[in-house]
Amino acid sequence: MILGIGTDLANIDRIQGTLDRFGDRFKNRVFTEREQMKAERRKDIAGTYAKRWAAKEACSKALGTGLAMGIAWKDMHVSNLRSGQPIMEVTGWAKERLETMTPPGHRAVIHVTLTDDHPWAQAFVVIEALPISDDAGTAG
Repeated sequence: MILGIGTDLANIDRIQGTLDRFGDRFKNRVFTEREQMKAERRKDIAGTYAKRWAAKEACSKALGTGLAMGIAWKDMHVSNLRSGQPIMEVTGWAKERLETMTPPGHRAVIHVTLTDDHPWAQAFVVIEALPISDDAGTAG
């Protein structure tokens, strides 16, 4: 079952302006060290930050809270599988919120997709609850 859906659209040029104006102060407030390392290695640094900004906004919406209700930017972390597929990990209050949303006997899965076409970066997040089976992995 779907527990939450969120989307966000970020302007890459606006993120570039924020990076130019506030630099490390902005990066350290919003992005984890791992996210910063990833972005700084990319050709399109601002685009990489913009996609992750959008993903964090979308995740907070999917959690049903937005960023105004106690979720910190760094409670949501975007990384990538070896295939390049983005994944969202949550900690802190975001993780607590996810746990309270998840019905008993289920586990939550956060799906995230990112895209950009200058000057826009976009993210969609879907939070799904999957049943936990006591006999998972056993033949029927």
